[in-house]
Amino acid sequence: MSNFLDRIKYFFLTIKEKDLQNKLKRSTKRSYTNKTTKQVLSKAADLTLNSETLKRIEDVKNNVSAIVKQTNCAPDALLDYIKVSKTPIYKINNADKILNLIKEEEGLIYEKRGFEALYLSLVTLQGIKFKTGPMFILREGVIDKFYMLHNFYRWYSLKSDLPGFDYETQKNFKKFLFDDIPDSMKSLSMEEIISLKEAIARDQEASKFVLDYTKEIKGSKKVLDKIKNEGGANI
Repeated sequence: MSNFLDRIKYFFLTIKEKDLQNKLKRSTKRSYTNKTTKQVLSKAADLTLNSETLKRIEDVKNNVSAIVKQTNCAPDALLDYIKVSKTPIYKINNADKILNLIKEEEGLIYEKRGFEALYLSLVTLQGIKFKTGPMFILREGVIDKFYMLHNFYRWYSLKSDLPGFDYETQKNFKKFLFDDIPDSMKSLSMEEIISLKEAIARDQEASKFVLDYTKEIKGSKKVLDKIKNEGGANI
């Protein structure tokens, strides 16, 4: 994902999330339990995260930072890391056009069921399946490092068992992204809304990491240019 597109998506998600926040404020139920934490709503309907969830979020950030530093954020090196962890990677000609038919983008594809799973199982030559696990689908050729990093960060969050990646939540997240005011959102339960907020948070965490990394790269380049121009003096 380009720096510009990442900023747009981050802003877009932040604005749309306000609708979910307003609905939570109208909810009479005040607590919710997911796979990693019991979460409680304050009077302002903000999510109070369990320390375990916060720790996992911080661990993901620190671990991905270490991997990026070790690999210099080379897309092929990140893909090698994914392969070792046994998440399948498929290289397909015209992958963008093929995935567009099910409103997916190249990169990380989450668990699918039904027709979408059947479609993916056929195009990846897995046979006939009506349920598929997480996978990467990409075209052959050069991969943008920032786009790859965004996908890698989400994948690492998924592998770290952070909430927001289950099938139903990601299905709602996909509707949330593609519809301006999806009718299906109006009937979501409090539990579904909070799960959706978790999915939004995971995507925003990935976007923020990429944006911060971009700034760091630019800052490092300025320092190097200064060293070259001034012969290493007065940095």
